[in-house]
Amino acid sequence: MTALRLPFILMLAGVLGLAGCSVHQPVSLYQLDSGSPAQPAQSAGMAVLLGPVTVADYLQRETLLQRQPDGSLQASADGRWAGSLSSDIDQLLLRQVAGHLDSQRVVLAPATVGFTPDVQVLLTITRLDSGEAQPAILDAQWRLIDRRGQVRDNRIVHLQEQHAGGTAAQVQAQGVLLQRLADQLSVALKPLANQPPIAEAPKKPAAKPVAPAAEQDKQPKIPMASPIRTDMEVFRF
Repeated sequence: MTALRLPFILMLAGVLGLAGCSVHQPVSLYQLDSGSPAQPAQSAGMAVLLGPVTVADYLQRETLLQRQPDGSLQASADGRWAGSLSSDIDQLLLRQVAGHLDSQRVVLAPATVGFTPDVQVLLTITRLDSGEAQPAILDAQWRLIDRRGQVRDNRIVHLQEQHAGGTAAQVQAQGVLLQRLADQLSVALKPLANQPPIAEAPKKPAAKPVAPAAEQDKQPKIPMASPIRTDMEVFRF
């Protein structure tokens, strides 16, 4: 009886061991490639408020999605994002734009108290993905708001980058797309660096002070007319 159970126990242990290996298969973590942005040197350069940066809902997850030939998306089996993809996008764009503009005054929204930007960038990213047989694609739109609150530029961007097919190559291609987006955005921002100062509103004339009541009493008063009485009587018949 014991001899019959032993092979079964060994076979069960082997199956469980294989299942454990498949469950604990290591997964690679990826971050976007920020490239080699220049270190900005000007502390008094162009003031830019970058954001809010809105990212499509399907990208707000740790799962690294793969675009299939039929257009569908599937979770990658061997990789995922190392943290928040939205935060990676924000930091990549911040470093790239600051380097292109050579300005230390590029900040992410929301701005701190006292920071007055020359221009604000409203950016929406509606697509950023790729697949083994699909190129990396980035779809985005930006609006540039000047210090007067006027829209100075509105642009829809579609970018595409080929890659070698592996997951690491796809992530690198997506990072390159964001670098190209930052480059185009910086070109659109530079003409807004020399905006004329906002003219101050004309000041209203100061109201004349009202004299105190004591001084008003001292002013000469015009005597009021009073009826004149006479001793004449009027008789009625």
